[in-house]
This record gives sequence, C-alpha cells and structure tokens, in this order.
Amino acid sequence: MSAIPAKEGFSRRTLVALMEDKPGVLSHVVNLFRRRNYNIESLTVGHSETPGISRMTVVVYANDAVVEQVMKQLYKLINVVKVSDISDDAAVIRELALIKVHAPSSVRAEIKQLADIFRAQIVDVSRESMTIEITGTEDKVDSLIEILRPFGIKELTRTGRVAMVRGALHTNGNT
Repeated sequence: MSAIPAKEGFSRRTLVALMEDKPGVLSHVVNLFRRRNYNIESLTVGHSETPGISRMTVVVYANDAVVEQVMKQLYKLINVVKVSDISDDAAVIRELALIKVHAPSSVRAEIKQLADIFRAQIVDVSRESMTIEITGTEDKVDSLIEILRPFGIKELTRTGRVAMVRGALHTNGNT
C-alpha cells in the first residue's frame, strides 16, 4: 500500500455495507464515490450469510465528516440495507495476496522457507517461477512482498481489506 500524505483529521476508514445482490448495485456505489470525488483505497464484495444480500467492505482515506456524508449517500441508494463504520471497532481484518516470484531451482528452497515463516502456501510451481498465497493482516502481506521483491516479483494481486467486527457485535451502532 502506498503512503498517503498526512491531512488533518484524515485516516484510513473501513465501511461495511450490506446490499441487495442485484445487477448494477456495485456500479451505483462506485459511481457515488466517483461523483463525490472520494478515492476508494480498497473495495471487496462477496456473498454474506443472508441469501440475496452481499457484503461490501470499502476502505477510504477520510475524516469524520466525509465518512458521515458517504454513509448518508449510501443509505440513499435503494438497494443498500445497512452501512457501518467499523474503523474504531475491535475487528478481524484480513487480506489475501497471490505473488508470482521469479524462482529458478537454485533459490526455490529459500523462497519456500520464507513462505513457511509467513505461513504462506506455494500454490503453483513452474520452471522459472513460484506462486505464493498469503492471507493475513495488511502488514503481514506487505512484509512478505518486500522480502520477496529481491527475487523478482513477476505478478501480484491482492484482494483488498475484508473485515468483520469481533465477537457477538454486528456493528458499533452506526446504522
């Protein structure tokens, strides 16, 4: 993740939105951010525990006023069921990455050892490369990427943040 310049009162904020699983809903949400000139740092969407409802995790760099405005605008979208700002909640936050690294036979054992240290998995091996899957905090993913960089990263993809409030809580009260 690239460093974002410090701006008074701004921080990385995590919003979770539950929305109807219908065509065009994601497009409406993204357009809302685009029209307001809010930058989405990461966006993940997938099915939730409720049939017909998708869960979207959005990370934005914003202050309280921007987050409040974004939440109000999201609620105006007809297919949005619930929006929560979980930035200050105790939450489980994870990211998945696939990293294809240059790996001739002479360095494979070293790369495998590094993957093991990070509890990452080797998911593909070819003559000149290995693909490593890692799941964990963003810092853990960033650390493995930096350690593998000297070998030569051929390809990289990351899911972006997925988050869930810990324990029995569903939200911090922001509904």
